[in-house]
Amino acid sequence: MLDRASPTVTEPFLTATPDGDRLVLTAAGQWTAVHADALEREIMGLTRKVRAFRAITIDMGGIARMDTFGAWLLERLTRGLTRRGCEPTVTGLADIYGPLIDEVRHVSADPSPPPSERHALVYALDQVGRTTTFIGAEFIAIMRMLGAVAVAMIRAAIKPWTFRFTSTVHHMDRVGWHAVPIIALITFLIGCIIAQQGIFNFRRFGADIFVVDMIGILVLRELGVLIVCIMVAGRSGSAYTAELGSMKMREEVDALRTMGLDPIDVLVLPRIVALMISVPILTFIGSMAAIGGGLLVSWGYGGLDPTVFISRLKEAISLQSFLVGMVKAPFMALVIGIVACAEGFEVQGSAESLGLRTTSSVVKSIFLVIVLDGFFAMFFGAIGI
Repeated sequence: MLDRASPTVTEPFLTATPDGDRLVLTAAGQWTAVHADALEREIMGLTRKVRAFRAITIDMGGIARMDTFGAWLLERLTRGLTRRGCEPTVTGLADIYGPLIDEVRHVSADPSPPPSERHALVYALDQVGRTTTFIGAEFIAIMRMLGAVAVAMIRAAIKPWTFRFTSTVHHMDRVGWHAVPIIALITFLIGCIIAQQGIFNFRRFGADIFVVDMIGILVLRELGVLIVCIMVAGRSGSAYTAELGSMKMREEVDALRTMGLDPIDVLVLPRIVALMISVPILTFIGSMAAIGGGLLVSWGYGGLDPTVFISRLKEAISLQSFLVGMVKAPFMALVIGIVACAEGFEVQGSAESLGLRTTSSVVKSIFLVIVLDGFFAMFFGAIGI
């Protein structure tokens, strides 16, 4: 058996020796996290012995090694003895462990106070205030980005050679050309669904032909641009936020400012211009794909001849219907780009912040696109278009 008094002891232990009305606790061995289980057992075994004594001395002279776990265990022991009404005194501790013990001692001994119960009305008003403040801060951030982009556009119009044309073309390729397959597929399927549901319900009244009017007007005026912008917000808006947020986390945005370059000119303006050019093109492609899907379903499911479909479509729609949808597209693209870039620049230095801001960018963009579509619908309705 290993002699506990030997200086080569590594296993930790804690013995209790009565000394009159005082109890002496002698510690030795390695008080480290590796021996956590043994230390816990030693301390739990002394619980009953210390109850009969008011004064307790803890002799730490035999400690061979101590880490943060051992220091916290000693601090926990002294705090527990104090709460029982004892007067613990620590002696023999090596000077090298003094800073560690002091650091652990500063850890709060008192548990966090439970949250105070508030009246339901006070809590509701507090939440309303916090939400209002948050919405106001987000609105200010978006308006700040909109103003910065407007100034950058004016600056680029005055000095066209400063505009980053190559970067804009690159983003147009990513936002526009690469998005054509998914946009065409989704809008084609939406057109098919609208046509199938329209025929299914109009057939009850013998008015199958009117499904053409519904497809043409709904797709060209509202649904085509709305579906495309929602897809762009989820696909490209989130990518913009993630890219700019990653640049901010890696301090690349600060590096641009250090080099005397405006991040709005370099990073934001080309992306927004690419969106404003690409989204109308995608809207046109998506609208044509939706009408094509409607034609296909009307022919295969409704038995409507394609020549009849096209003839009826010419009568149902006008140039105004087409322009209403196309006019909305660049404004919605501007909203998506502003929100995405503003959220990207609000990213802090953590992956959690990047994820939250990316999610927030998509949600806000879709919400604002739908709200903007509603405003346009009321505006065009008011002027009779």
